[in-house]
Amino acid sequence: MKESEVRRRAFAMPLTSPAYPLGPYRFVNREYLIITYRTDLDKLRELVPEPLEVDEPLVKFEFIRMPDSTGFGDYTESGQVIPVSFKGRKGGYSHCMFLNDHPPIAGGRELWGFPKKLAEPTLRAEIDTLVGTLNYGLERIATATMGYKHKEADLAAVKASLLAPNYLLKIIPHVDGSPRICEIVEYYLTDVDLKGAWTGPASLTLTSHALAPLAELPVLEVVSATHIVADLTLGLGKVAHDYLA
Repeated sequence: MKESEVRRRAFAMPLTSPAYPLGPYRFVNREYLIITYRTDLDKLRELVPEPLEVDEPLVKFEFIRMPDSTGFGDYTESGQVIPVSFKGRKGGYSHCMFLNDHPPIAGGRELWGFPKKLAEPTLRAEIDTLVGTLNYGLERIATATMGYKHKEADLAAVKASLLAPNYLLKIIPHVDGSPRICEIVEYYLTDVDLKGAWTGPASLTLTSHALAPLAELPVLEVVSATHIVADLTLGLGKVAHDYLA
């Protein structure tokens, strides 16, 4: 294979059978359960990298069901998103994510820098309750429950939250193990078609785990819960801050 052919075809690994296709990446009937909870502010500030700033002691624990995703198929993910600000813009910093499908793990880490690891999240309706669970191996590390569609949410506020900026810490090592890429990535969701959003009573339980340390941000109080169904496109990112520049 000639060098020109390598350059032309190279966008993901492996070269001859990439783990994921080129975007754009469209998600149909994407379903969220988001539990916003109050936690320890000092612990948040220890975990969020500068120049991102933490303004209040809140965490959003998300379960996301994605039955129809371009190139990625049918999968579910879960994790913690921390409300932050960057140069005056309020958004969310993805602290950790767990999912059950290899292509979006590979693509998410390589393209954007999503902090994704392999685990087994679920999101489903059980009679009158929306239930999210997260297992790491055989161990249950998170359980969320919410009353199913008790009250319609403020659709304008929910859509605005989906359109807000999102921030990631992307790290790609060099062949000698030193960092070759270390940067804050900013990305947005686009072409959002919000099909519905609801609120209701909710609970969240986190369990300590050595390799999935969700409970290091303890649940002190559940503040709110939101159930969302939407179609959207996951936009590619831009470098907002380069630690190696």
